[in-house]
Amino acid sequence: MSIIKDIISLINREVPIKILEKRGLKIGKNFSKQQGCFIDPTHCFLIEIGDNVTFSIRVTLLAHDASSKKLIDKAKFGKIIIHDNVFVGANVTILPNVEIGENAIIGAGSIVTKDVPANTIVAGNPAVKIGTVDEYQKKLVKLQNSQNCFGQEYTTRQKVTGEKKEELKKASQKYGICFIE
Repeated sequence: MSIIKDIISLINREVPIKILEKRGLKIGKNFSKQQGCFIDPTHCFLIEIGDNVTFSIRVTLLAHDASSKKLIDKAKFGKIIIHDNVFVGANVTILPNVEIGENAIIGAGSIVTKDVPANTIVAGNPAVKIGTVDEYQKKLVKLQNSQNCFGQEYTTRQKVTGEKKEELKKASQKYGICFIE
């Protein structure tokens, strides 16, 4: 299975994690990444990813920036440190010299140019604080009700039926946001 994942990574023009680790990338336990992620292969030794970190699709980590080469004939670089229990949304770019604190959430489409404190949610270009993880959790709890929460049988992993898809469509039309275990 590992060989198949490596082949898929190469087809998607991703450098396999095993190769990046040999080059110095540090990754903790339970790291999860979706397809299309790009972890700077030339400076991966400057990147540290903690335990229980999740990357959604097309996350980019750049530990170097060659734009300065044109101006001063030197590329710049800096460490990227992502602490434990961080969620990085789809299409996020994290630039050099950034540290992301524990339990942070990075919203989809963000460009992270500065440090993100622990337990903070940031989003935007450039990413700015939009709240705390505690505030977001309270908001999510309030949004849930018995009509907008669904079980695993409503996921593609469990081969969701056409009937269940229709239920999800109706619920999302009625409530806007719905939840699946």
